[in-house]
Amino acid sequence: MIQDIAPSRLDNSFKNNSIQPEDTALFFDKEGKLLIHENNGKLSFPKGSDAEGFETIYLFSIDDTRYFLVTDKEAHIKNDFNYRSVRDLRKTGSGPEIYAVFTAYHLWKWYADNTFCGKCGHKLSFDDKERALRCKDCGNIIYPRINPAVIVGVTKGDCLLVTKYRQGYGGNALVAGFTEIGETLEETVAREVMEETGIKVRNIRYYKSQPWGMAQDILAGFYCDAEGNAEIHMDKDELRYAEWVQRNAIVLQENNLSLTNEMMKVFKENRIKF
Repeated sequence: MIQDIAPSRLDNSFKNNSIQPEDTALFFDKEGKLLIHENNGKLSFPKGSDAEGFETIYLFSIDDTRYFLVTDKEAHIKNDFNYRSVRDLRKTGSGPEIYAVFTAYHLWKWYADNTFCGKCGHKLSFDDKERALRCKDCGNIIYPRINPAVIVGVTKGDCLLVTKYRQGYGGNALVAGFTEIGETLEETVAREVMEETGIKVRNIRYYKSQPWGMAQDILAGFYCDAEGNAEIHMDKDELRYAEWVQRNAIVLQENNLSLTNEMMKVFKENRIKF
């Protein structure tokens, strides 16, 4: 999955660092596209020397590489880099670099969405002690937003419930959805499966989690069993496809970045251990 970058390691602890010429500088435009160079799936980024004169903030490190976000909204450099969407880069990137892209996008989105204080309307400032935005006028503190969501592998004997979204990603997927206020993750599983496919489930069991910066999510993966005849009544507003697919006929996604793909693969290869 995207976070599986061993032996490399992400260090996401906050540090009040200043950018150096050898550091990595990440330039996002107002649409969330990233200035990047790609060569046969290998991603490279501008350096700190390219960000001279721009305001930056430290994001995280992967091994000895330090990543900084360029926060000047009009910042741009002229070279062989081009702006690419995170969704587009998902199709080609791999390794620590694509993990850095997803994680940086998550933080860029949070910073971009929180310019002004929601209590008093004054401009927020970067906190110098923790990953937070602080209002100097009323004292309000804003922390990064993380959206909890579930990925659900619904099984019926030798079949898996495979879906395709109505909008967005076009490959094979599983039932998925966000956790609502006052709801447990297990309740989210049962509700989302019922809402999207009309199927009741039982024996809900946790599999694994994944950070997914593209949607500012923390994804929790669950398997569960369908009840009764498990006839599908698809929500056509959410999905354009939902079918029971035999284990050996499951078509996987184009890469191994997502928890969804790993869960489909585990079922396809009959490796569920619980």
